[in-house]
Amino acid sequence: MSSWLEQLERELDARLSAFLRNNPVQEHLFSEQHLKDRAAALQRQHQQLQSEAKQQRQQLLRLAEDVRAWRDRVERARAAGAADLAGRAEQHLTSLMNQGRALWADLDDLGRRFNEVERQLQELHQQKRTPSPSTLEKDWALFEAEQELEQLRRDAGLS
Repeated sequence: MSSWLEQLERELDARLSAFLRNNPVQEHLFSEQHLKDRAAALQRQHQQLQSEAKQQRQQLLRLAEDVRAWRDRVERARAAGAADLAGRAEQHLTSLMNQGRALWADLDDLGRRFNEVERQLQELHQQKRTPSPSTLEKDWALFEAEQELEQLRRDAGLS
């Protein structure tokens, strides 16, 4: 079953490629749409990463408050001579500190992913601003096709 589906997919890809090769205007439109879709997906990912980072920063702030409170509790228990309670509170404090380290690592990873998405967005915007020679060829083909279409309309009396 999967080989049949893969064969169908290959056939459709081949037909699409042949169609696009024979229709440069459509190829140009297809490429433009692909770039727009890619930019939109990257923009959504950019916003999602910003939202995740904001949530993690808020978690870190709450965790920092908990750490301060438990440090105070450890000191109060030690000062009162409650060594067993101070030891348990210290273990909890260590657990909170480990959670904080994990959150910092996650936030750092988010930062790297955010920078990568920003880099990709910049590259995409740069691609749009600096047309390559192949884009010039495609634009020229689009221009010629539009000219031919306009001539056909005039010949048919539609313009």
